[in-house]
Amino acid sequence: MKKLGLTLVAVFCLAASTFAAGNQPTTAKWEGNINVNRLSQFLQLSSNQSEEVSKICDYFTEQMGKVSNSSKKQDELLKKAVYGNLKLMKQTLSPEQYSKYNTVLNITLQNKGIDLK
Repeated sequence: MKKLGLTLVAVFCLAASTFAAGNQPTTAKWEGNINVNRLSQFLQLSSNQSEEVSKICDYFTEQMGKVSNSSKKQDELLKKAVYGNLKLMKQTLSPEQYSKYNTVLNITLQNKGIDLK
């Protein structure tokens, strides 16, 4: 009976550690291609806003590529890229659009396992 109990505890610990290892935050390579057309539809952008958002998204993708390729100061570069993107978007979008964009960006970063703490 004691062996069975210890075996169950060992299996539970192994399963828990395996699950937890898959959920660790990471700054893995940014492979996110931002679909500006879908973003434009979601945010209901004007044509001028759409052009600006496209440029900002290209710049953000470039900055995230630099973060992925950097071996030093990744956290600092990541924060700079994300907050720079948010600053540019805040200047371009209306408050309602910016709120929606901020939500989408936060969810995307969480899904990619990127943590900005």
